Amino acid sequence: MLNIELLRQDFPILASQVYARPLVYLDNAATTQKPKAVVEAITRQYYSANANVHRGVHHLSEVATDLLEQSREKVRAFIGARSTSEVIFTRGTTESLNLVASSLCSTFHEGDEVIVTAMEHHSNIVPWQLQCERRGLRLKVLPMTDEGELLLDRLDSLITDRTRLISVAHVSNVLGTVNPVADIISRAHSAGVPVAVDAAQSVPHFPVDVTELDCDFLAFSGHKIYGPTGIGVLYGKEKWLEKMPPYQGGGEMISSVSFEHTEYERLPYKFEAGTPDYVGANALGVALDYLQSIGGMAEIHAYEADLTRYAMQKLAGIDRLHLYGTSPNKDAVVSFLVDGIHHLDMGTLLDRLGIAVRTGHHCAEPVMTRLGISGTVRASFSFYNTREEVDQLNEGILRVMQMF
Repeated sequence: MLNIELLRQDFPILASQVYARPLVYLDNAATTQKPKAVVEAITRQYYSANANVHRGVHHLSEVATDLLEQSREKVRAFIGARSTSEVIFTRGTTESLNLVASSLCSTFHEGDEVIVTAMEHHSNIVPWQLQCERRGLRLKVLPMTDEGELLLDRLDSLITDRTRLISVAHVSNVLGTVNPVADIISRAHSAGVPVAVDAAQSVPHFPVDVTELDCDFLAFSGHKIYGPTGIGVLYGKEKWLEKMPPYQGGGEMISSVSFEHTEYERLPYKFEAGTPDYVGANALGVALDYLQSIGGMAEIHAYEADLTRYAMQKLAGIDRLHLYGTSPNKDAVVSFLVDGIHHLDMGTLLDRLGIAVRTGHHCAEPVMTRLGISGTVRASFSFYNTREEVDQLNEGILRVMQMF
């Protein structure tokens, strides 16, 4: 079992105070706090192994390159990819999805179709819309129920002989719904359609194996999985990555260059133009090591799932409070509104009580439109959160309600 009190000591920020009150950090879907091991790894590399990677022949460059490639191997193992050539370092989930949209869609034709779902983050909507505008593609949407579950039986009728890709969130950042991506992938592959998975909210919370899922692409962000900002991952099957043209041009992504012709580098470097965030990549690898060392993702998931159930039960007992996203297959996110209190007011006043939550549309405006609301208050959990903090959230909501 996870020793939460001991683990919290790895995150010094959790001992801080906000407005003279102990911090209760419940905004983990936006970004997680960083353990000392990750911060120390960043400092250590800048002080002892800072040099540009891959091209250098001197000692520091070789050390930095080794750290980068060791991290790539850690990511490969963490998500179950077959080869490190399928692991591309990016700036985060958003860039990963933009890379797929820009590069893969360049092989599509006018009238081809991309399917997304009604619960996507903007980063899994706007890149496809941009390609629709540029290339004459069509964007189709798989709807969802009032409870926040996809209407999976509609998918087969959405897929046509012009469907070229399905891109779906593994877990909704608003509703917490864990979508049946394995089923979606199976249905899509039966029709010869590849699937991209936005795993920003799944990889940090439970085991994800890309080989087992058989997804064609998968994206996640380092800062949501206890790593630094500015680093992320795109996994792609080699058969697709080999067909796709480079996303950006410049140094590192080339084998040779002349004014007449350029030969591109082999995978994954074909998609890593310029100096990579080699320090961030190393720190991401350290974050993954940390998660394994404290018990692994299965144990983390069990704890967080229990905490989420507890939070749903507590908040469901508050009169005039409405929960959004009530699927039984749910993870680490609780969104709510209280009658007569704007979500911004609730979040602002909870902050004065030391409780950090997120308010607004959470970069998922179509979800809000579907639910007929302008936004929600969102509490999102990590393994370092506790039932006592959920109780403080509950008490904070009641106190705010008294003010109104």
